[in-house]
Amino acid sequence: MNNQTNRRHLRSTAWVLCTLALAPLAAFAQQYSQGQVPGQPIPAAGGGISFEKTFEVVAAGKWTGPRLADGQPDVQGHWSNTISNHSNFTDPNGGAPGEQRRAGSPPLPPRAERAPSRVSDPVDGQVPFQPWAAEKVKEFQKFFSNPIKPEYIEPLARCAPAGVPKSLYWHGYEIRQYPGYVVFLFNSGTRIIHLDGKPHLPENIKLWQADSRGHWEGNTLVVDVTNNNSKALFGRTGEFASENVHVTERYTFDNSNKRYTYVATFTDPTVYTRPFTVTIPARRWVAGEKPNGWHFETDLAVHDGKEKILERDERICTENNGGFGVTAVTQK
Repeated sequence: MNNQTNRRHLRSTAWVLCTLALAPLAAFAQQYSQGQVPGQPIPAAGGGISFEKTFEVVAAGKWTGPRLADGQPDVQGHWSNTISNHSNFTDPNGGAPGEQRRAGSPPLPPRAERAPSRVSDPVDGQVPFQPWAAEKVKEFQKFFSNPIKPEYIEPLARCAPAGVPKSLYWHGYEIRQYPGYVVFLFNSGTRIIHLDGKPHLPENIKLWQADSRGHWEGNTLVVDVTNNNSKALFGRTGEFASENVHVTERYTFDNSNKRYTYVATFTDPTVYTRPFTVTIPARRWVAGEKPNGWHFETDLAVHDGKEKILERDERICTENNGGFGVTAVTQK
């Protein structure tokens, strides 16, 4: 057992011991966060996944909202996408490949009544794959529910970071800002956007969350994204990019600071026949809203002051966590 594995085991053991020791405090914190008196029943959390079928794209323009000391528009807080999770990239409400609907569930609405594709250009909502790449995606989908090879298992099933752009529609997340930086705290990894004008990393360094260099244009954070290791897929439907992909992102926030729209252009001549555009709507979640098991996984911190401080628990990922393609087979 190497040192890194030893450290992981020690961290896991420490976490379990702390969880057992602090269980009463955690229960109190949950009651407190939901406005309950300790000892009284806790109402069901706002679990489940609620989605919009339509949305308005936030227009670029002047920022009139609050600013931070370094001049950045203040967009810190808790956010999540509004149309679906990562089950299906081009048909967000359509479900994962081979997914069986639960008994008693209503039938899937017609395609025209479901959320639009995350691909907003081309107009057909499909990724413009080269023929070989399109066949690779079809093969992944065919074996998603029965992954007879390691490459048929979505990386998230093995607790890997969700990557670009999937992190933006894989659970809610927090945005924090510091002088010269914007930081995304995902439950599948952290992404740092540098605003200090430094050049990108050397080409031979590849990262799960890529290398991001950005600047503000009015109410829009413009980000240049390179150095992607492209091991993360775009969804359970298997869409992908290569290490050569170049992404230009625009995060446009409305001046009420309640919504933003992500619009990104993906360029990769080794995989696609042309650049394509991805559009993802997002909304802010604030203290006082009902916790939600998908979008808003927070509690109020227990402290002596009156200020409501939201905090997010560290997510513990377990391999073979269902719904990703099974990573273990039953022995005959």
